[in-house]
Amino acid sequence: MTKHPLAGIAATAALAVLAVAPGACAAPLASSAATVAVEQTSPEMSDLLAYVQNHASTGFVVIQDGKVLIDKTWPAPTDAGMFAAFLYGRAADGELLEDVASQQKSFVSILVAVAIDKGLLDINKPVDAYLGQGWSKASPEQEAAIKVIDVLNMSSGLNEQFGYVAPSGTVFFYNTPVYAITKAIVAAAAHQPLETLTRDWLTGPTGMSNTEWRQRPAALASVGNATGLVTTPHDVAKFGEMVLHDGVAADGTRVVSSEQLHALFARAATNPAYGRLWWLNGGEYTLRAAGARRDGQLIPAAPTDLVGALGAFDRRLYVVPSRKLVVVRTGAATNETDFDQQLWLRLMKVIG
Repeated sequence: MTKHPLAGIAATAALAVLAVAPGACAAPLASSAATVAVEQTSPEMSDLLAYVQNHASTGFVVIQDGKVLIDKTWPAPTDAGMFAAFLYGRAADGELLEDVASQQKSFVSILVAVAIDKGLLDINKPVDAYLGQGWSKASPEQEAAIKVIDVLNMSSGLNEQFGYVAPSGTVFFYNTPVYAITKAIVAAAAHQPLETLTRDWLTGPTGMSNTEWRQRPAALASVGNATGLVTTPHDVAKFGEMVLHDGVAADGTRVVSSEQLHALFARAATNPAYGRLWWLNGGEYTLRAAGARRDGQLIPAAPTDLVGALGAFDRRLYVVPSRKLVVVRTGAATNETDFDQQLWLRLMKVIG
């Protein structure tokens, strides 16, 4: 069995996560003459920053080997259509608070992993073991065959109206309404509200003081996922650093076990570019959310061990163990069909 690249990162890695004190997150994560010099003198850096800024970004953070290479924020675009519905004002430190759309799936995957660590959840059990019968529109027999792991892998066999389409575990279909029951599954397994679990298991230990669940406006909630995860670029970076550090937070607290963290990145049988609510680079082919198959890995220009939390409007968190790298991008839609590829073509020139 091939060992996942994250497995090589020790919990006590020398990479220091840069904690940002509450009330100071709007300040740069780190500052050094070397960092400033790179931004001022490197044509590659200038090209990268211009590309990101000119594509409706509000935040861009790049941390490599414990050093902040880039920490930029820009005002919210005023002509970005639906983007305004994803804004929730500013945090006390001035950072924009944004609903990160489907990036939330990867945050919830950590809650699932912690629930397994605690012996509260068995993902090989049917969903109805936690939600009871009748949560879908499939027949009782069809529904009983749908396991929690099938929901995590986007292979429930249901359509967005929860109707039966195919046997569970046989077809990849990026299904946000069905994914949303994962939040209910975790809460039911732990017998606690999702908000409590998120604070106690994830945002508290990692110091993500500007991250919380919010009720979405009716127009957004109607798509089948009523709550959005509202956060900031720096909080997302802390989350990414915890993942990079094998499940250990900045202060040394273990958030999730190494075993269960690595399990999130096991490639689904139905899509080698997807794990348990995470996108994965390096697969033989890719099925994206729209369903079209493309030969080759998710992002050709990026390292093969990249794992990603990807959301609408090109909200991005990339974690690359081989480069000791965390990259965060927030903002409105870039309107580029190959944004990931174009970003990584430029970023690789900066990091070498």
